[in-house]
Amino acid sequence: MTGSEANTQAGEYVSLRVERTGHVAEVTLIGPGKGNAMGPDFWRELPLVFGELDRDPEVRAIVLTGEGKHFSYGLDLAAMLPSWSEYLSGDALARPRREFLDEVRRMQDAVTAVARVRKPVVAAVAGWCIGGGLDLIAAADVRVASADAKFSVREVRVAIVADMGSLQRLASVVGEGHLRELAFTGKDIDAARAERIGLVNDVYPDRDATLEAARQMAADIAANPPLVVQGVKDVLSVNTEQQVDAGLRYVATWNAAFLPSHDLNEAVQAFLQRREPEFRGE
Repeated sequence: MTGSEANTQAGEYVSLRVERTGHVAEVTLIGPGKGNAMGPDFWRELPLVFGELDRDPEVRAIVLTGEGKHFSYGLDLAAMLPSWSEYLSGDALARPRREFLDEVRRMQDAVTAVARVRKPVVAAVAGWCIGGGLDLIAAADVRVASADAKFSVREVRVAIVADMGSLQRLASVVGEGHLRELAFTGKDIDAARAERIGLVNDVYPDRDATLEAARQMAADIAANPPLVVQGVKDVLSVNTEQQVDAGLRYVATWNAAFLPSHDLNEAVQAFLQRREPEFRGE
C-alpha cells in the first residue's frame, strides 16, 4: 500500500483538506502540484471526499475553495503525462485507446461527484481558475469570486477538446454564446466579466472576503430544512443530468478517437519548453 493510499483510507487526503463547522463542510484544494494543479491524487480522492460528504447526514452544505493565491491551474500535465505516453504517441491501437477512454470517464466521474452530491456546493474562487479548475466549479451549484480571479476554458490552446464538463454544464450558466467564445478562443476573463455573464454570482475584494461570503451562504443554506434543500437541488438538476451525461460520454469517445495528433504533441513540447506552439492542423 502506498503512502497516499494509506492516508486516503485513514480519512486524510493528499490533494484535498476537509473541515467541518456545524452543518457546513469545507473542501480545500491543496495541490501538491503548483497552483493546486490536479494530478493523480486529486482525481482519485475527489470522488471519495464527495461520496463521504454525500453520505454524512450532518453535512447540509459544502464550500469548495483552493489554498493560497489560486483556486487551480487545472490539469497537472507533468504529473499526468507519463501514464498517458503510450496513448499519446499517436500509434495507439484499440487497447490503449480503450484504456484512455476509461481514464477519461473515471476523471469525468470524479467531477460529476461534485455535481451529484445531494448537498449544495458553493465554490469560492480566488486567482487563477483554469481548465480543469473551471470544469470543477461548473459542477458546483453557486460560484463567487475575488476581484483578482481569472477564468479560462484553456484546453483549446493545448490542442484538447475540453472533456471534464465545462462544455456540458456552462451553457445553462453563462449562455451558449459566451460558452462558445470562451471554448473557441481559450481566452482569459477577469472576475468582472465573469460576473456580467453569470459565471459567478458576486465578486468580493479579496480571497478572505470571498471565502467568508461563501461560508455565510453555505450557513444560510444549512439553516433550512435539509431534505427540502436536497429536494430543490434534485428538481433543479433533473432537466440537465441526462443531457450532461450524454455530452460527457460523447466527448470522451471523441477524444479517445481523435486526441492524438501532431498539434497535441506540439502543445506538450511547447509547454515543457516554455514557448509558443506552432499548430499545423494535423
